[in-house]
Amino acid sequence: MTPPDSRRLPHGIRREVVSFARRDGRVRPHIAKAWGAEHEDWMVHPVRCDRDASLDPAWKVDQQEIFGRRAPLVVEIGSGTGDAVLAAAQAHPDIDHLAVEVYRPGAATTVIRAHRGGLTNLRVLPADAAELLRTALADGQVQEVRIFFPDPWPKARHHKRRLVNDDTITQVVRVLAPGGILRLATDWADYADQMLTVTESCAQLTNPYGGFAPRWEGRPQTKFERKGLAAGRTSFDLELRRL
Repeated sequence: MTPPDSRRLPHGIRREVVSFARRDGRVRPHIAKAWGAEHEDWMVHPVRCDRDASLDPAWKVDQQEIFGRRAPLVVEIGSGTGDAVLAAAQAHPDIDHLAVEVYRPGAATTVIRAHRGGLTNLRVLPADAAELLRTALADGQVQEVRIFFPDPWPKARHHKRRLVNDDTITQVVRVLAPGGILRLATDWADYADQMLTVTESCAQLTNPYGGFAPRWEGRPQTKFERKGLAAGRTSFDLELRRL
């Protein structure tokens, strides 16, 4: 995978707490073997700052440049190996799908699968989702934001790392178009309660179910969800609409 352009910040600048841990190491041999120059067309190469997953605040998501067209945009944060976003892109060729994933093998696997399926309406962006929401997306640019099974950070001392918090919801509301949808899912009960609490406190989001939603039929069950179910956990969905 060709590294994107980067620009480093001066030494000594304090890095903020992020919602992910870099566990990727190197891309596995079978993925590297399958990777070719043609796959670069499915990757988004932003301008970086001090970290591999960082985004230069001046860099913006330009749909015309990235997708070669203007269409409704869905952003899936933490897309993993792409099960959900690939299914969505295949089912809805009229919609552009931006998969955001910091885990390098997951991002590469999604690209390889998208290329094999000829899914020209899907692109993969390896980036810190918080920075993406804060600086790279314009007001009202996105039709739907999806965050499925984000890292639960189960230990209480790590809860500050959880992605779905008041700040994230504020930025999601900013980038969502009026009538746009936020979909959330987790199989950690206390995280589900946190998601419900922070979304209920946002006056610009409405919950048509008044609580947790039925499982969204567009979200395929992944091996990770099946693993959670086997361990006795229950999956929770939320569907919110931007006023």
